[in-house]
Amino acid sequence: MQTENSVLKKKALKTMKSKEAFKGEIAKRLSASECEKIWCDAHKRLYKMYAEHQDLPKGVAMHTDLFIFPAAAIYLAMKEVDSDVAYDVMKKIMAEKSTKTGRSIAKCCRMPGFRKFFLHMWDSMSHKMFGETAGFRNVFYPKENGCFRMDITQCPYNKYLTEQGCPELNILFCENDVYSYGNLPGLKFSRTKTIGAGDDLCDFKMELMK
Repeated sequence: MQTENSVLKKKALKTMKSKEAFKGEIAKRLSASECEKIWCDAHKRLYKMYAEHQDLPKGVAMHTDLFIFPAAAIYLAMKEVDSDVAYDVMKKIMAEKSTKTGRSIAKCCRMPGFRKFFLHMWDSMSHKMFGETAGFRNVFYPKENGCFRMDITQCPYNKYLTEQGCPELNILFCENDVYSYGNLPGLKFSRTKTIGAGDDLCDFKMELMK
């Protein structure tokens, strides 16, 4: 029978394997020994974060376990070895991943009917993925024809990245939205402020272009 520790270690190892793009970029900038040191340290940090947050609700854990904690672990491990490259590596890889996502969505947007479907999907998806059960607090505006709007007033990314001592990563997660949704044909994504940049809320708007 697997012990709790072994389950968490396997979970951390599986997550780190899914973040190999960061390791590849680190290897381009630092020596092989430094890269391995960082990756080993990041694995240990991630395991510790998982162990300390086992009781998080499922909706919150979806964000912390897959995105927040891995980013914090890799970034903090890099800072211990070379703080000058740590933030730049995170910014570059996160932007590349989100841009790839954006290209995939943009390709779908060229299909008849997809833009309206995508916009409609945001209403139901945002309540589930970015609602209170996922650790967010929001203002959801009444439905408008061809437009979706919400304000995020409390964000688990801000909460847990601050807790881990790296709140500066929050803005990178905010920027992910711009790379993912900012260049979709027939759709306009706009936001004037973010919690990650020190504002009181994130105002999110997606609308069909006429």
